[in-house]
Amino acid sequence: MAKVPRLAAGRARALGVPTRGTTAPNRLRRVDRWLLATHGNLLRRAENPLVVDLGYGSAPVTTVELATRLRGVRAGIRVVGLEIDPERVAAAQPSADPPWLEFRRGGFECAGLRATVIRALNVLRQYPEEAAFQAWQQMLGQLAPGGLLVEGTCDELGRIGCWVTLDATGPRTLTLAARLSTVDHPATLAERLPKALIHRNIPGQPIHALIADFDAAWQASAPMATYGARQRWVAACQRLATGWPVLDRPDRWRRGELTVAYDALKTT
Repeated sequence: MAKVPRLAAGRARALGVPTRGTTAPNRLRRVDRWLLATHGNLLRRAENPLVVDLGYGSAPVTTVELATRLRGVRAGIRVVGLEIDPERVAAAQPSADPPWLEFRRGGFECAGLRATVIRALNVLRQYPEEAAFQAWQQMLGQLAPGGLLVEGTCDELGRIGCWVTLDATGPRTLTLAARLSTVDHPATLAERLPKALIHRNIPGQPIHALIADFDAAWQASAPMATYGARQRWVAACQRLATGWPVLDRPDRWRRGELTVAYDALKTT
């Protein structure tokens, strides 16, 4: 995947349009929890770890939460919240007291910063598919060596969410996550698929087959519902793993997560 040129911090032209701005406390807790568990070593090993939270919305609450959670992994992590709307940036500044947390104006160019991790949740749903792919390229161009982009969507309360993890070579994994007490069946998550996949959730496409097979595994695991939704989800993930490249294991399944290799979702 081609990279865009990097611009010096402070000189990059903000690329993109403002999001709707809706946010809520703990809306992104699931993706943050997953990030710390699966890629915490990346943040621990990085020489000068920088995490960019792109498009935090009308209030910086989820950026502040991210920074607080990351401090539990490594004290030296720096977090920068980016918004294209200068009024949102100005309003967030009073929250930026600690030196390891700041807010800037920026978009897909990431204000010229070279990030260890970019989190871009609920940003690309409003874009056409081709524009979303271009945004991927722009953000990937701002990753530090070995860095990751986490891009996806969740519902307003963070009960269900789906995100793609990308490195410099392109998309690597898709993660589906849910608060299991509120999920009737895995197909519910389809409404929160990232922009790159949501329009491909039609018969004949790999993502449609994945969702359908997960739903079938959920139905086949109905007897486990006696022991609770968590055990049923784990059993469904085990069944799905017999035919799909499932990358995580029961310790993550029990948390209502499932991660598969993105290569299996590519249209041939």
